[in-house]
Amino acid sequence: MSELQLLRDPDIEPTSEIIAEALGSANTIYVGFMDDLKSYDVEVEWRYYNDGKAWLGKGLHKWMGARGGQKEVTVFWLSIWDGFFKTSFFIPEKVRTEVLDLPLGNDVKNRIADAKQMGKLKFFPLVFDLHASEALDDIYMLVSFKKTIK
Repeated sequence: MSELQLLRDPDIEPTSEIIAEALGSANTIYVGFMDDLKSYDVEVEWRYYNDGKAWLGKGLHKWMGARGGQKEVTVFWLSIWDGFFKTSFFIPEKVRTEVLDLPLGNDVKNRIADAKQMGKLKFFPLVFDLHASEALDDIYMLVSFKKTIK
């Protein structure tokens, strides 16, 4: 399977129909994922990014601050590929140990332990290719964790 990122036209906003066509059989997992995110108070906002020349979904957790102001944290990024979608988490280096303490699968823990910090940025990436639902439990665990990092 080729890894071809889709949703590259800035004039064509990603609708559920366009995403379904791009994902094919993985659309069922995507739709379920979007529904499940509601219970985590996470919504996905789509925007075209010129630097990457593609539409990306930004998974946002929003809440009302103590003084009444709207606060938000980016939980993950979502991209649509030919037959699957990716979720990308950028986790602060300072909480790597805490993430490793989460009840995640061994494969994910090994990826976290091996992940390299992104240059001068104090984050490391953790990317999931979703062709099927096997990684969703780990993703939901990371969604819950990222919501707590303010």
